[in-house]
Amino acid sequence: MSARPRLGVLLAAVVALAATVVPSAAAHAAPKVPRTAVLDGVRMQQTRLRLDRGDPQLARAVANVTARADNWLDQGPWTVVDKPKPAPGGDVHDYLSQAPYWWPSQPRTADNPWGCPYVQRDGQRNPEVDTGTDRQDVEKVFDSTYDLSLAWYYTGKKQYAQKAASVLRAWFLAPDTRMNPNLDHGQFIPCKYDGRAIGIIDFSQSYTSVLDAIAILDTGAPGWSKSDRTAMRAWNTDFRDWLVNSDFGKEEGAAKNNHGTFYDMQLAALAYATGDQDLARRTVLNARSLRIDPQIAADGSQPQELARTRSWHYSTFDLVAYTRLAAIGRHVGVNLWSYQGPDGQSLFKAVDYLLPAATGAEPWNHPELEFHRFAASDVVHAAADAGDKAAQAAVPKLETPPGGDLWVLRPAAAEQLDSIAG
Repeated sequence: MSARPRLGVLLAAVVALAATVVPSAAAHAAPKVPRTAVLDGVRMQQTRLRLDRGDPQLARAVANVTARADNWLDQGPWTVVDKPKPAPGGDVHDYLSQAPYWWPSQPRTADNPWGCPYVQRDGQRNPEVDTGTDRQDVEKVFDSTYDLSLAWYYTGKKQYAQKAASVLRAWFLAPDTRMNPNLDHGQFIPCKYDGRAIGIIDFSQSYTSVLDAIAILDTGAPGWSKSDRTAMRAWNTDFRDWLVNSDFGKEEGAAKNNHGTFYDMQLAALAYATGDQDLARRTVLNARSLRIDPQIAADGSQPQELARTRSWHYSTFDLVAYTRLAAIGRHVGVNLWSYQGPDGQSLFKAVDYLLPAATGAEPWNHPELEFHRFAASDVVHAAADAGDKAAQAAVPKLETPPGGDLWVLRPAAAEQLDSIAG
C-alpha cells in the first residue's frame, strides 16, 4: 500500500495540534488519554491541552490536520462490496487485492484475457493492481479515519468524528457492506493463486492507524456509539484470531523478512487493542529471537532486505515495523530497543547501519531502483529518542522529507516516507 507522506502530515497534526481554533465546548472538558497502540496517547492529551490553552506554536499543525480532514468530508464511505467482481469464491464481502510485482507475459486475447502466465518483476509495480480490487479503497478507509479522528480530537468539531464513524461502519460493520474479517484473497495472482499469505501486509502496513483512530473515537466521539465500539472490537477480535489460526496467518508469521516483522507488529497491536495483554506481550517478547536474531546481522544489516531490488526501501520499511512494535512494547512492559542478540544484533545497530547513507556521508552500495534518502528519517529519529548516540548526532544531517520533518510532532509513530508497493 502506498506509504504515506500524507499520513505523516496527518499525524503531524496528530500529536502536536495547534491552537488556532477557538476552543469548543468539548475543549473545556478534560481531554481523555486515548488508549492508542502506536501513538503516544499521553503525549496526545498534552498536545490537546496546549491547544486548549491557545498555544500559537502549533498553528500550522492544526491547519494541516483540519485541511486533510476537510478533504474527506465529501468523500466515501467506501465498501468492500463495490468492486467490479467478487474475490475468487464469489463472496462480495471478501477483501481482494492483486500482487503488485507480477505482470502478464502474453498478449491479452479472448482465449487468454489476463495475458497469462504472470511473471514477477521485483520492485516494478503493475498499474492494473489499482483497478478492479479493494486495494485503493481500503487505503482511503485507513487514511480518512485516521485524519478525521485526529481532527476531531484536537478541534472538538463533531463533523469529523461523525464522518470517521460512518466510514468505519460502512467498511467493517454494516451487514450489507461489511468486510469479512479475513485476508484469504490478498495479493492474488491471475491464473496462479486465488490469494497468498503475503497479502496480509496489505493491512499490516497501515492497519495500526485504524486501531489508533478507533481508540481516539472511543474517548467519547459523537456519532461513535457504544454498540459501534462493541461491534468494532468483535471484528478486530475475529481478525486477530484469523491471523493466529489461519494457514495464511501461520505462513506469514513464519516469514523471515519484513513480512514477518509486520505480522508481529499487527498481531501485537490487535492483541493490545482487543484486551489480550498476554498475547501482545508474548508477541513483542518473541520478536527478539524470532525477528531480531535471524533478520538483523551482527553489523546491523538486514540480509533479506538487502537482497531486494529496492534494498534501501525495504531496509527502512522493515525498521518502521520494528519501531512500531517497540512502541506497542512500551504498553506491555517490553523494551525492544534494549535487546541484544547472541551476535550483538539490535535495533540500534540496524538503524546505525543506515546512517552513512541517511546523512549523505556515503552512498548506499546495494541495489535500489529508486533511492530516497529521507526514507530513513523516522527510524533515525526513533533510535535517537530511544537513546542511540549515533542516531542523535545524525538527526541534524537528515534529508527533510516531503511535507517537512514532523517527528517532533508525532514521536513513537514512525512511518514509511518512501512509497510502499508491496
